[in-house]
Amino acid sequence: MEKIDILRLMRDNIRSLDPYSTARDEYQGELGILLDANESPYGEGLNRYPSTALRSELLGRLEAIKGIPSGALFLGNGSDECIDLCYRVFCRPGMDNAVMISPSYGMYKVCADVNDIEARQVLLGEDFSIQTDDLLAASDSNSRLLFICSPNNPTANSFPESQIRTLLENFPGMVVLDEAYADFSARGSLKKLLAEYPNLIILQTLSKAWGMAGLRLGIALADPQVVTIFNRVRYPYNIGTDTLRLALDLLPAADLKAKVAEILKERGRMREALSKLPCLSEILPSDANFFLVRTASPRKLYDFLLARGIIVRDRSKSPLCGPALRITVGTPEENDRLIKAITEYDSVQSTIC
Repeated sequence: MEKIDILRLMRDNIRSLDPYSTARDEYQGELGILLDANESPYGEGLNRYPSTALRSELLGRLEAIKGIPSGALFLGNGSDECIDLCYRVFCRPGMDNAVMISPSYGMYKVCADVNDIEARQVLLGEDFSIQTDDLLAASDSNSRLLFICSPNNPTANSFPESQIRTLLENFPGMVVLDEAYADFSARGSLKKLLAEYPNLIILQTLSKAWGMAGLRLGIALADPQVVTIFNRVRYPYNIGTDTLRLALDLLPAADLKAKVAEILKERGRMREALSKLPCLSEILPSDANFFLVRTASPRKLYDFLLARGIIVRDRSKSPLCGPALRITVGTPEENDRLIKAITEYDSVQSTIC
């Protein structure tokens, strides 16, 4: 394929942006007396703005874990900041459009609406398969972004590498591959494609398998030119000192593989147990840490579980999902409570009938 000029895809004003800079960015020596940022001189370390040294240390740690040069890694305030930056960097408000699969993660469209970008949603197949021809047919010369979540939320399935390659080679803009759930996938990440396709942006997160959702740390893996621009556009100090410190303390997580393995084991156990309950008509396959279950009256079951302190997600209004709930895999004890509660619901429904 002809190499895409990703700089040409960026908005003109963003490409020429003179970023905000601080005196500390310009100082090369060891930091001493800090009288530049109008901070309080008193405090327990949080009186100062986050240091670039902490950020660089965390990027170095992630470089070792991901096997990706730190210059190709961007740290966002959650993956949602990375999604928003994709729009702000590549899409002209009121002019350009973004193509995305449906059903999928809702923030792709929300960010499009916030940035005044047309969101072109393309339905998956009835079996939740990706429709590459339809996605490409939905694009035109003003299509700057294509969002693909794999494994997809809420359908929990992954899409074939061959189809992702087809989209990368034929879509006229940037392809954003959201791999928030890749740690639970049998296939894993497609980060190897970054070396071949400069128009690829991969989103990952520390919120799911890594167990750091409360820190709000998202990661974008991309061509260094994209990362450079993202860092110019992001707001100064977008990641707080406490977040950087905690992430460094928690990375690498020695028990990550064991925890993922337990979640996958529990996913299989839950699937087997729930498939025996008549009130659930279908337990859909999953390549993530959640799955969809179909039931005749999803809201009734949702409310039944809620009354027992168990919160799941009603996805019956999502396209193609049908009357379905999305259930996350919890600890063995939490999963036991869920299975027991749905068994009780099933018993009640049988008595009524």
